[in-house]
Amino acid sequence: MTTLFIVLIIIVCILLALFVLVQNPKGGGLSSGFSGGSSLMGVQRTSDFLEKGTWTLIILLIVFSLGINILGPSSGSSSSLSDQIEVPAAGPKLNLNTAPAQEAPQATTPAADSTK
Repeated sequence: MTTLFIVLIIIVCILLALFVLVQNPKGGGLSSGFSGGSSLMGVQRTSDFLEKGTWTLIILLIVFSLGINILGPSSGSSSSLSDQIEVPAAGPKLNLNTAPAQEAPQATTPAADSTK
């Protein structure tokens, strides 16, 4: 069922992108080509059709998104996301609250002359 919603969302997104790209932001768009005396295939107001189609596709996208959200966690597999996260291996603990112990420098004595 989730796969069906994903496919439907992809189809709606592609159609929505096409509808938006066909429209002209100033109101001309595809309808400006058909503004002559004749109408092509009976479509007299293409801008109204594109606007209604855009709103319909947006509503379908919202409905499908809500549907996949509602059906997502409870359907299909019983494992949740928290079950799939691996717990990191415990490493050595770092004590960051104390300053590192400074070692006292070792006093070096000059080498005694063995030639005397």
